[in-house]
Amino acid sequence: MTFNDNANIGGGRVSKRGRNTGIAVGGGGVGVIVLFLLSQVLGVDLSGLAGGGTQPADGGSVSNLSECTTGAQANEDVECRMKGAAASLDVFWGEELPTRGTEYQQPPVALFTDSVGTACGGATSATGPFYCPPDATIYIDTAFFGDLRTRFGASGGSLAEMYVLAHEWGHHIQNLEGTLAASQDGQTGDGSAAVRVELQADCFAGAWAGAASDTRDDGGVPFLKPITEAQIQDALSAASAIGDDRIQESMQGQVNPEAWTHGSSAQRQRWFQTGFTDGAGSCDTFAPTDTEL
Repeated sequence: MTFNDNANIGGGRVSKRGRNTGIAVGGGGVGVIVLFLLSQVLGVDLSGLAGGGTQPADGGSVSNLSECTTGAQANEDVECRMKGAAASLDVFWGEELPTRGTEYQQPPVALFTDSVGTACGGATSATGPFYCPPDATIYIDTAFFGDLRTRFGASGGSLAEMYVLAHEWGHHIQNLEGTLAASQDGQTGDGSAAVRVELQADCFAGAWAGAASDTRDDGGVPFLKPITEAQIQDALSAASAIGDDRIQESMQGQVNPEAWTHGSSAQRQRWFQTGFTDGAGSCDTFAPTDTEL
């Protein structure tokens, strides 16, 4: 997607964390964490997390990306693009979520390199982009966008990158609505609550994308220009690249639906398209039967 050059992206609540050599420590085990990326062993990757404290680790510098103020900058720089997408997502969900009966709260977005301290513990880039419920924060190492192309075979593109953020934002919405807490049953497999949570986040990402060119800054300027077909295909390519079946096939040479935690490539694409076409109201992934999902 392309930002309008004069769109005001200053409202995006995005910070950039400097290199952090510590990890969060404290009492208790690792906190509940929702990941966008499957691990090397096809489950939730907690290998990059340690400690499980309730406060992020200290260390490293923090920048609020105050230099990112316009859509033109978002078109040129990936960090500014994340800030612009966050500004757009904030406006979209600030209007949408109250219609669903829940008060909206804006989540912070933390960009990091290599490692970061969180309320869910210390995380590394190997974890992939993720949302941490205890501190209600989205964490992204933007190097992942390169991995989407080179490691997972996605076509890339600006909408694919923003889809990643919008998916994690969807987990924040689920946290606010109580869906995350209600779905933590430890089960995996096609039709499991874990898969339905991920597919709903894909659908929420599609709902935002479908309304993005009509979502406006505080001056009435649309954040983004209308989406092109090529950009939609980029987002669908990213959704397909990280489907459970595709990753299992590439890593193990076989597909095991009983181990799924995020859904198949086809499911992830279908639910993104559902949200894109029909809006957030169409994103009840807990209603369909296993065969309909």
